[in-house]
Amino acid sequence: MSYCVNCGVELHPTAKSCPLCHTPVVNPRHPSDEQIPPPFPSHREEVPPVDRRELVLLYTVLLLSVSLCCGLLNLLFLRTQRAWSLYVIGAAVTLWLWFVPPLLHRSLHLWLRLALDTCAVGVYLLLISIDLHGWDWYLQLALPIILSGGLLTILLGLLLRGHHRSILTSITLIIGALGLFTLSIEYWVDRWLFGTFTPGWSVVVLVICAAIIVPLIVIRRTPGLREEARRRFHL
Repeated sequence: MSYCVNCGVELHPTAKSCPLCHTPVVNPRHPSDEQIPPPFPSHREEVPPVDRRELVLLYTVLLLSVSLCCGLLNLLFLRTQRAWSLYVIGAAVTLWLWFVPPLLHRSLHLWLRLALDTCAVGVYLLLISIDLHGWDWYLQLALPIILSGGLLTILLGLLLRGHHRSILTSITLIIGALGLFTLSIEYWVDRWLFGTFTPGWSVVVLVICAAIIVPLIVIRRTPGLREEARRRFHL
């Protein structure tokens, strides 16, 4: 039984160096035994990564099987006045559009990925409108809100990815986008319900967002405050 002369850890008979501190083992009385297997592998092996096409096939088959099973149950066994299977099918389509295209094309542009995500949400609400017989509210309310949110998300993603933005700048842009999105929601809701736009609760949200954005801009533009914020909040 040998011990490391540097750190004192017990050495295996096959050890040529200390596994803890990597000190060479030199012991003429007890040379390393190469006949017995070492206690751990002598070379590093890595598990090969999963093929992306196999993952795409797995996701597609899984979502397709869930959609088909729910659709058959809705048509043949659990018959109701509501097409409840459309909710499951819509969720499956949404998940497929969210995960499969990025796996197939790693170099997919950000704006295209966000556009696909927006389309996925639009398709999901479209299936819900078919079940609820609400084609009017989908075209005049849901679709404009989805397109407004998708456009703001794409612009925000491009702004955040275009340059190496700091965390303070990213937070400022996100808060501003949320304020604009709430304003667009009230605009489309008022147009749908009353035919005219009367600013109300969204202005309150927008003012709150502005009240948060202004100090963030001051901190971002003042080097001393910026460094203090980074130290205190690990930004």
